[in-house]
Amino acid sequence: MDSLTLFCTGALLAGGLYWFVCILGPAEQKGKRAVDLSGGSISAEKVQDNYKQYWSFFRRPKEIETTEKVPDFVDTFYNLVTDIYEWGWGQSFHFSPSIPGKSHRDATRLHEEMAVDLIDVKSGDRILDVGCGVGGPMRAIASHSRANVVGITINEYQVNRARLHNKKAGLDSLCEVVCGNFLQMPFSDSSFDGAYSIEATCHAPKLEEVYSEIFRVLKPGSLYVSYEWVTTDKYRPDNPEHVEVIQGIERGDALPGLRSYRDIAETARKVGFEVVKEKDLAKPPAQPWWTRLKMGRIAYWRNHILVTVLSALGIAPKGTVDVHEMLFNTADYLTRGGETGIFTPMHMILCRKPEAPSPKTS
Repeated sequence: MDSLTLFCTGALLAGGLYWFVCILGPAEQKGKRAVDLSGGSISAEKVQDNYKQYWSFFRRPKEIETTEKVPDFVDTFYNLVTDIYEWGWGQSFHFSPSIPGKSHRDATRLHEEMAVDLIDVKSGDRILDVGCGVGGPMRAIASHSRANVVGITINEYQVNRARLHNKKAGLDSLCEVVCGNFLQMPFSDSSFDGAYSIEATCHAPKLEEVYSEIFRVLKPGSLYVSYEWVTTDKYRPDNPEHVEVIQGIERGDALPGLRSYRDIAETARKVGFEVVKEKDLAKPPAQPWWTRLKMGRIAYWRNHILVTVLSALGIAPKGTVDVHEMLFNTADYLTRGGETGIFTPMHMILCRKPEAPSPKTS
């Protein structure tokens, strides 16, 4: 092989690698790069051990169901997946109905803006994002409403990522991020003008516990909206395929157990909320939310090759390949859940904390 051929081959390989990593790598402009994949707050040499620890929870199902075990379970999960989510999906870790003529990014933003429109807040109000992740929804909502948004997430790495993104977006004056457990929030009673959660309270071992905390921190008369992950009226617990799909979603998304849609309003009323509205936002005429997963299969294989190469080179931590494969398998279960109609990630419930009774006069 002559020198010109060697040069051309080398240039082609270098150009291909640059395109693969730098052009295709980021999920969005200025997003997480493939070469920066990590295990969140877990040190690189312990990522694989923590992945094994995560799976060990499912060999002890009774422990997953206990409140004291779940925070560590969820925190481990988000340390493992946050970078991969952000790199391959974006900064909003949730689904939205497809909108003809709109990009996934625009459909996601509109889905987030609808949440804050539903709780009827105004500029300057203080609202709570329950389970804020790296803050994608928070930034869209703050920008749209000009409300002051306080987000809480149990994962310290997500807190740091959210603060970085808030500053880059010029929204740090409107967005605050707190590291904490949404089952025991470090906020005063009646201190928020509204609250929302977008596909986050599914991580609570008991929905009543997180709804009670949200009820406590809301001002009387304020509204709360949640997009919940639930099984629908089409789910049959005696159907082995249905059970396999739901358990696959639970294992791949750190869920103590998916709830039935019937449980949501009942739980809200039990803690004191008035239920204003309840609707599955995934039902027709809404376009399928899972098409994004199906369309992303080619991207998955591209990304999986890249993750494997980066892991082999020692750039990405050992265990990253296993985590990426787990998420791909979970995407398949989510798709099957959507196509069969037995699962929805956007069962919307809008609640109001009743007005405080007027003081009695003598």
